[in-house]
Amino acid sequence: MSRQYKKTLGVFSQGMLGMPFLSPLLDANIVRASAAGLRKLSLSALAGWGRRPSGVKAQQRATSLGLPFIAVEDGFLRSYGTGAGAPALSLVADERGIYYDSTCASALEDLLNSPDDLLAGLADDVARARTLVVHTHRLSKYNHAPLLAPDVLAPGSQRRVLVIDQTVGDMSVVLGAATAATFFAMLAAARADHPGAMIYVKSHPEVSAGSKRGYLSAVADDAGTRVLRQPVNPLSLIEQVDAVYVVTSGMGFEAVLAGKPVTVFGMPWYAGWGLTHDRQQLARRMRQRSADELFAAAYFHYPRYLNPQTREPGSIFHVVDWLARQRQFKDLYPGRMIGIGFRRWKAANLRPMLSLDPHLVQFVADATAAAALAPGRDDCLLFWGAVAPPGVAELAQRSGARLVRMEDGFVRSVGLGSDLIRPLSLVLDDGGIYFDARQASGLERLLATADFSATELARAAWVRAFMVEHGITKYNLERRAAARWPSAGKTVVLVPGQVEDDASIRFGCVQVRTNLALLQAARAAQPDAYVVYKPHPDVSSGNRAGRLAHAEALRYADLVETDLSVVSCIDACDVVYTMTSLAGFDALLRGKHVVVHGQPFYAGWGLTHDVASAVETPGADALARRTRRLTLDQLVAGVLLRYPLYWDWELKGYTTCEAVLQRLVEQRDALEAHGGLEKLRLGMLRRQWRKLGILGKTWWSERKAA
Repeated sequence: MSRQYKKTLGVFSQGMLGMPFLSPLLDANIVRASAAGLRKLSLSALAGWGRRPSGVKAQQRATSLGLPFIAVEDGFLRSYGTGAGAPALSLVADERGIYYDSTCASALEDLLNSPDDLLAGLADDVARARTLVVHTHRLSKYNHAPLLAPDVLAPGSQRRVLVIDQTVGDMSVVLGAATAATFFAMLAAARADHPGAMIYVKSHPEVSAGSKRGYLSAVADDAGTRVLRQPVNPLSLIEQVDAVYVVTSGMGFEAVLAGKPVTVFGMPWYAGWGLTHDRQQLARRMRQRSADELFAAAYFHYPRYLNPQTREPGSIFHVVDWLARQRQFKDLYPGRMIGIGFRRWKAANLRPMLSLDPHLVQFVADATAAAALAPGRDDCLLFWGAVAPPGVAELAQRSGARLVRMEDGFVRSVGLGSDLIRPLSLVLDDGGIYFDARQASGLERLLATADFSATELARAAWVRAFMVEHGITKYNLERRAAARWPSAGKTVVLVPGQVEDDASIRFGCVQVRTNLALLQAARAAQPDAYVVYKPHPDVSSGNRAGRLAHAEALRYADLVETDLSVVSCIDACDVVYTMTSLAGFDALLRGKHVVVHGQPFYAGWGLTHDVASAVETPGADALARRTRRLTLDQLVAGVLLRYPLYWDWELKGYTTCEAVLQRLVEQRDALEAHGGLEKLRLGMLRRQWRKLGILGKTWWSERKAA
């Protein structure tokens, strides 16, 4: 059910109307306003973007109608990247002015001028958030720039002074009591105040990218001056200097938080409160405030945050977690992601998921083309499945690049991957791959050695309960309903079919490796049971091999179930017999007894009855390697929380298992409500038409990019 908001805001700006998640960020219904129909709308206020022309026009219309006006701007922790490719995770909504406009009061200025205790009930949270933002993660408005390397600034004991440039025409400069002359006065003062120091002039990122000019763009390196034009994380730069000079840049406040002396030549929101050396004064600002109080005002009281998991209003900690997760993936894979041998449709679906920097993702046909890219130690050579394309493993050995196997995650999508439905999760493994029992995968090593925190185990318990309650599977395609099987009180045995040429069978089974053999084994072990055979959806769809004739299946099964979802079948059974099917893991989540005739990732940890022996297993014996006994929540924590990566296609970033589970339920419920799930599931021609549509979009995107 969508959230019901108490306020309704009218918006003229097409750019604002196109922003994702504007309603939860502003905690209001957002409606398109037009000059013609404005008086007919029942509005709480009009909203516009800051002091842009569209915002000024909206404010004028609000005044003429006697409505409040709310100025909206990005928050101080906006996103990982910049622009439309990185949706905002925080906004400010100001009914008094806007924080960077010193010509009038703002809601932020009023907060700081008020007699209120801004830390009341928040002191611990403020201290924790400040530590996370400034020291632990070094977070800023945008967070894609790399940390400053220790050897970029000049070595030795020479004093380092940072002078921060801004883009020409920046509204915070125009409305911050500054002009172009202010920047040259700032540079001159920095040199005069610190004779003998090295002056570092930091260009704005948009100037470095060539899209805008800076006020100090003409400054050149000399004996006492160096211009830093490369992108760099602001706090990592601030940490390495002794003093900071600024006009109105937000980096000035970040320097305050980092404990650096800050000299201010304009009138930004953080000047005038006793924390900076101000070359101008603003009579309206009459109080002395601490850095914690300014942080509380600007990062707690003033902004609005999105909870990326629920898509509802959130807190600073939700955004900090999100930004830290993006950084974590970047740190794991800092170089290029070179995909080898991928089909064009799969490459198009995977490209955004492999890096937050699209320039770092390249797809090539084979090892020769990959070698031409001269991969290095920070780069990854990626391929699908367990077996590397010819020459790729040798290339990795020669170059030092990481050899990384890739597969779909365990909760993938609503719809089949073989139908080109884009995934919400992937696994990347540079040790092996989870379904290949011949060698220890990254997942196996994780499960064998990881220490799982109490928080992780609580999350795992929540994930397990949510998946059981909502019937979540890998593909979430089949109808969910209570099974009405005529078992007459017998033990109900479920035998889930598999794709018989699946790598998990080829690399994890010997004696029992076909659906028919598994059915025969189940019937032999349970001669008096009621046996239900459930074909694999990829096989039923005709996309993959392993189809078992109905009559042949009924020689050993009492029923062939083709309608209900596998979890509906699991719910109705007592025991599951499987080779390596993910249905065995689904059954463990639901507390069922699981008998395994192969060596899937969830076997060997003390939670399944493992029939396979070392003699049956090709290569090394996975079950013999797995000596650790795990609880179910430990297994879930490793398999679903730590091992996969999860992707949010709307927020365009890495997310959590919990968030993906909620998206799957939302997507499935929306499809079910309009009959779309049945259309997605049935009809070969319909599926082929959808494939053609996806391939057409892929071709058109590639043509535009070229």
